[in-house]
Amino acid sequence: MVKDETKVEIPVDIAKMSFEDALAQLEEIVRNLEGGDSALDDAIAAYERGAALKRHCESKLRQAQARVEKISLGADGTPGTEPVASD
Repeated sequence: MVKDETKVEIPVDIAKMSFEDALAQLEEIVRNLEGGDSALDDAIAAYERGAALKRHCESKLRQAQARVEKISLGADGTPGTEPVASD
């Protein structure tokens, strides 16, 4: 398990996912839960995985926002970037 910025553990397989892959899996879980055809235990497990996927997506979005905020204009008016600390 990997802890995100909120100190909540995220399963390693989810932590390795790209934002896009995690979001696609989260959308699939939501569709399945909305269908209402899952057994209660399966629905609870899917909900827990969905919550972890949501936290992972939020973490990826915060990281991207931090990178965007570091973008600045140089003295000559051209875009430049400042390095962002990576996890």
